[in-house]
Amino acid sequence: MKKVVTFGEIMLRLATPDYQRFIQSTNLNATFGGGEANVAVSLSNYGIPTDFVTRLPENDIANWCISDLRKYNVGTSNILRGGDRVGIYFLETGAIARASKVVYDRANSALADIQPGMVDWKEVFKDAQWFHWTGITPALSKGAADTCLEAIKVATQLGITVSTDLNYRKNLWKYGRKAYEVMPLLVAGCDVILGNEEDAEKMFDIKPIKFDATNTAGEVNPSEFESVCTQLHQKFPRAQKVIITLRGSINANHNTWSGCMYANHTLYRSKRYDLTHIVDRVGGGDSFMGGLIYGLITYPQDNQRALDFAIAASALKHTVYGDFNLVTVPEVEQLMGGDGSGRVSR
Repeated sequence: MKKVVTFGEIMLRLATPDYQRFIQSTNLNATFGGGEANVAVSLSNYGIPTDFVTRLPENDIANWCISDLRKYNVGTSNILRGGDRVGIYFLETGAIARASKVVYDRANSALADIQPGMVDWKEVFKDAQWFHWTGITPALSKGAADTCLEAIKVATQLGITVSTDLNYRKNLWKYGRKAYEVMPLLVAGCDVILGNEEDAEKMFDIKPIKFDATNTAGEVNPSEFESVCTQLHQKFPRAQKVIITLRGSINANHNTWSGCMYANHTLYRSKRYDLTHIVDRVGGGDSFMGGLIYGLITYPQDNQRALDFAIAASALKHTVYGDFNLVTVPEVEQLMGGDGSGRVSR
């Protein structure tokens, strides 16, 4: 089977335990995470060969990170070594009415200092069928944005499917350019686009009519987002599929979760999951993307099943601590079949 290549930054994640606030915590749990790496781990768990491309310094923290990726069978042979530091993000997990908080410490990271020409993309894309990137990467620096565009162009020349998760992060665009200035050229080279209502609005001024994400009370109607999908498709006609994730936030521990896909002039809707006791929602969108890529590769003629696999996989991710979605295909298929009982497997 041909591999899936992902490109982006992986960071050291330092999280307070047991819902503690930063100010009261005396220790932090250390793991690793990052949008594109999270997708690669999901796909590797599902049996899809992967290759994660990034840039990391020559130090023990970077070696630890690479070892962690290898533990999950993610390909690391095309990771560049260089630069000064591994990026870090700090996480304070919210509870009930108190929202989670993320503090980034990733300025001048090794990946942020990458430049076009450093990666031999033709070599990387040997035996590849899919290339995935997210909007986080071009937000880091001009060099990262230009390198991402370089990869998209080579993948297109080689006939490789290109996907993106728009992933708008307002706190990352600090190098003098805005998302709406950079992202259109990159997204124009994509066959599959994933996002939510905020991504579409902040990057492309596309938004659903009469929708307020802060006042959903858990009720999100997929039909309200068909116009977002069609507008994105019109703006980026290469995209064969446009997908919107739909999160209804009742509180920090209780969300509803669903999605819709626009393909072949048809709007596909997923089941809605009621996530009542969330363990960790960080990486939820990445787990959806990993499930979606798996579904589109495995069921190429069945958009509904691909969407159903993605939403079930990401619903399970909310029960797993850390950025990575450590679930298996049989577990996802069990939930797809309606068994969400959580009974002990003996």
